[in-house]
Order: sequence, then structure tokens, then C-alpha cells
Amino acid sequence: MTAPNFADKTVWIGDNLDVLRGLNSDTVDLIYLDPPFNSNRDYSAPIGSRAAGAAFKDTWTLSDLDKAWLGLVADEHPSVYSVVDASGAAHGKSMQSYLCMMAVRLLELRRVLKDHGSIYLHCDPNAGAYLKLLMDAIFGAANFQNEVVWRRTSGRSDAKRFGRVHDVLLFYAGPDAAWNRPYLPHDRAYIDRAYRNEDELGRWQPDQLTASGRRDGESGRPWRGINPSGVGRHWATPVKGGMARFIVEKGLIPGWPGDFPEVHARLNALDEAGLIYWPSKPGGMPRLKRYLESTSGKAVDDIFVDIGKLEASAKEKLGYPTQKPLALLERIILASSNPGDVLLDPFCGCATACVAAEKLGRKWVGIDISAKAVELVHERLREPPPLGIGALFHNRLVTTRTDHPQRTDLIAPINYKKSKHVLFGNQEGHCNGCQSDFPYRLFEIDHVVPRTRGGSDHVENLQLLCPHCNRIKGDRSQAYLVSRLMELGVLQGGRASIHAHPV
Repeated sequence: MTAPNFADKTVWIGDNLDVLRGLNSDTVDLIYLDPPFNSNRDYSAPIGSRAAGAAFKDTWTLSDLDKAWLGLVADEHPSVYSVVDASGAAHGKSMQSYLCMMAVRLLELRRVLKDHGSIYLHCDPNAGAYLKLLMDAIFGAANFQNEVVWRRTSGRSDAKRFGRVHDVLLFYAGPDAAWNRPYLPHDRAYIDRAYRNEDELGRWQPDQLTASGRRDGESGRPWRGINPSGVGRHWATPVKGGMARFIVEKGLIPGWPGDFPEVHARLNALDEAGLIYWPSKPGGMPRLKRYLESTSGKAVDDIFVDIGKLEASAKEKLGYPTQKPLALLERIILASSNPGDVLLDPFCGCATACVAAEKLGRKWVGIDISAKAVELVHERLREPPPLGIGALFHNRLVTTRTDHPQRTDLIAPINYKKSKHVLFGNQEGHCNGCQSDFPYRLFEIDHVVPRTRGGSDHVENLQLLCPHCNRIKGDRSQAYLVSRLMELGVLQGGRASIHAHPV
């Protein structure tokens, strides 16, 4: 794990790929991204709304630059390339171009995410199936946790098909990722049906005092003449969870559960405290009296139906074309992070994830192509609770940056000009642009990813170009050079044309 090379509450304005390349590895705990959906539509905020001026184009056409990126992906990440390449055959060049754009960014997001971190990718049916394959290839199918369905609207009439009313969040997390299960309050009908009994401690229902499976120890032996092993079960008392907390907080059994290491002793203590229900039928199995107050509510499942879209009259509505509700982001952040963790939103738009993170005591950074994002995050944080943090914001600074960060987590390189012999051998005398042979003295050292776009001086980010290719490339990326050479007919395809590896 490395130290971040960025400050809390920072918003970068610019291409998120350039910014992501410059962020240190393993520095982010939670990523939420709501990228374009390949909807073949143009979006803009209405004139007069608070988000007026915000706009983006969600239409994609395969270009030579995309083909150059595909070449880079093919060399370094064949499983990712296979997904992007197959999408072109199955769906067309627009999808291939869109997935290429997403792939190079998701690869960088995987690098900056901690091994125990979590990522939520917001999408819809337009490209969701392809993005799932892409996420499996990059973040690992074993780390896939949920396809969360968010029912964003209650009804829609679509001609000749079922109404499309949901978005999808693809949720991936490492083995030790933070997880705080969210709950919803029980509805009244459920309470009236399940908790029909009531005493001085409140409403309760009879619950299991045993668990499945036989045990050889004390938990499998008879108590009060009742043998759980006879029905393939064993005694199970509430030593943790909501009911255990209820017993402690109410002072019902002093010293619970630590002072009662033996199973039968715990059963006796529960019975003496009046927490066991004995059926009137002789030989009936005793039950635990589980109180409504001891429950956290109904565990949220992978279909969110309680958070609707933002109506035009909603106070938090800005007019931003793809704005998501604060409640949705708050649920994600509370579930998959802890106070002090770092959230990254690389398509922050109107900054809903950033605002939610600030409200919940998380650190955060955002990236957006439009300067409107900075204006909106300032404005939204100044809103009084629950929409913002109000007056507290005036004592906090949101940093705006238009530069590209420089990584500090790499071992300091030697003077990059001393790498020429190594590079000449690696490239076997070929120019890494046009692929032509040149004598050693004519080659010029170049950065695959320019330093102005987050690249470093490490040998992995260096290459040799002939003078002509180096002039064409200038201060742009290697992908630009390859695409330009393809336009000029110097190269036929981009796959074999990028041999150096961006850091």
C-alpha cells in the first residue's frame, strides 16, 4: 500500500485517463463511476438550471486512435482485448469504440484501487452485458459480488417491449473489502404479521434456539429433558448480533455472554430472564423470544426499489442530465467503506458521489472533463443538511486542479537519457513508430505517455523513435502517433506497433 499523491477534496478538470495515469497505485478504497452508457444520444442541462452549461456526447465511432489503443490492450491484456474485439463482431464498431474507451480507463482504475477495495460501475442495458465481461477480465470474475438492479422509475410505456425502468450497478470487491450491510425499516404489515406477541420489553416473535447439524459437545446434549441431537440439531444461543446487543443494552442478563462460557449455563440464564418461550404442547421445542427492537430491519437485497429517480421538483435536482440521487450514493458509500476511507469518482459530473462522501466522513477525489463539476460541488456542499453540509463547508477547501499528477510510488529512475542502449536492444533497432530500422545514432528517446500527461521517466515508459516519428508525435501519447501513422498508410493496424509499456 502506498501513500496518496493527492489531497482530500480534490477535483481535477480534464481527461480522466491522463489524471488516472498519474495517481499512485493502491491508494483508493472505493470507486464509483457513472460513465456514458453508449446511448447514442447527446445530453445537456437545460438553460436556466443550476447545471446549465454541462453537456456531453454519448455517441461513439471507431477511429484510428481507438485502434491504436486496442493494440496497446492486445499486447498487455489479451483477455480484455478479446472482449473488446468480440463486441465489434457482435454489436458493431460503435460498441467496440466505447468499450475501448472504457477498457483503458478501467485498467488504470484497477491499478489505483486497493486490493481490499470495492468498485461500482453504473450502467444500463445498452452496454451492461459487455461491461460485465470487461469487468470480469480486469477485476477478476471471483471478485464479482452483485449485479445490483436500481429501479429508477416506477413506470414507463415503451412500444412493443416491456418498459425499461432500471439501471445496473456492477459491484466488485476484494476478499477483505469493507462491508456494512444496509437495512431498511420493517414495514407495518410485516411487523403485525411476524411480531404478534408483546410484553413489557416490547413486541417479539418465537425464534430458533437451535441450529442445524449434530454436535458431540455440550451443545448437542439434552437440556431440561430435550435432546436437540434427536432431530439433527444443536443448541445455539445469541452470543453475538442484534439479540445479544439487546440483552446487554437492556441489562437483562448481567455479564452476558462472557460470564457464561458453557452452553447450558447460557440456556439457564436466558430462561431465568424470561427470554425463552415454552410451547404449551408437552415436548415442544423451546424457542428464543426475539424482540423487534433487537433487529436492524430488513436487509437490503440486490434490487433497489426504495430509491426513485429525481423528480423535477426535488430540492437536490440541478438539471444535470444524468444526475443520480444522493440516497443511492449514500447507500453505496455506507455499505462499502468506513469513515476516513478514500472514494474516487472519475466521471464525477455534478459531483453527487463527492457530496455524499463528504457528508458521510469519507475522503474523496473527483475527475471530470467539464469545469462545471467544480462549480457544482462547491454549490452543493454549501446546501444545508441533508443535501449538503452547510456552514461547515466554509472552513474546508476543495482543491481544483487542471494539471496531471506525477506518481511518487515508483523507484526513482536513472537519468532517462542513459536508457538508450537498453531500449535499442529491446526494440532490436526498430523505430517504435514506423517499425523501420535505423542506426543507433539517429534514434531519439521519447516518452510513451508524455510527462505532461502523467508519464514518468522510468524505462517502462520510454521508447526510441526515428526523428520523423518523434516530430509527428510531439507531446502527445504513443496511441496518437500510431493512429496518425495508420492514417498516412505507414502502418496497417495498430496491434504490433506499441511495444513500450506505459507506467
